[in-house]
Amino acid sequence: MNKVKYLLTYRYAEIIHDLTVEFTKAYLMGNLSTLRNLSNLSQKADYRQVDQMNQAARSGKQNIVEGVGQSQTSKSGEIKLLGVSEASFEELLSDFEDFLRQNKLEIYPKTDPRVTKFRQTAFRLSHLSNLSDLGNLIEKPKLPGSPQDDANFLLTLCHQETYLLDKQIKAATEKFAKEGGVREKLFITRKKYRGY
Repeated sequence: MNKVKYLLTYRYAEIIHDLTVEFTKAYLMGNLSTLRNLSNLSQKADYRQVDQMNQAARSGKQNIVEGVGQSQTSKSGEIKLLGVSEASFEELLSDFEDFLRQNKLEIYPKTDPRVTKFRQTAFRLSHLSNLSDLGNLIEKPKLPGSPQDDANFLLTLCHQETYLLDKQIKAATEKFAKEGGVREKLFITRKKYRGY
């Protein structure tokens, strides 16, 4: 079993990735009749923005996978890739803020009760996987249903993800500072072997 799928950062990243694809299909690539029904949204599909948002969400998730995969052989590589993941989610966070601002939609403050509800929903979704079969979520993540709520839900998820990644990076950095990396451990082992 791949240990990365047990990480909360990975679970949030997977939810963000899936929902970003759904969001961009609904609001940035939707057919013109769908977009016209959303009176204050742009009426043209923005393929470049869709690609960039989907790639940022994918990059964030995949860099967690690659970083954690390197954790046994390169602690500095792990820290670097987790930092790339965090930067990808920061980029995506900015895209959702831009979407809301450019379409004259409200960005909910973090004290808003809707944000509290979004956090609770995200927490529940991130903990629903059956640990014996992590690939099948009991409840499929879905967007709340309006452009404003959907963008704010994803914005909330991105804020949570960057917070969790920051904690994960700090923990990995602290472990590296205390224990050193693989090269240092191999050097110490070799010195002991040679009797130094």
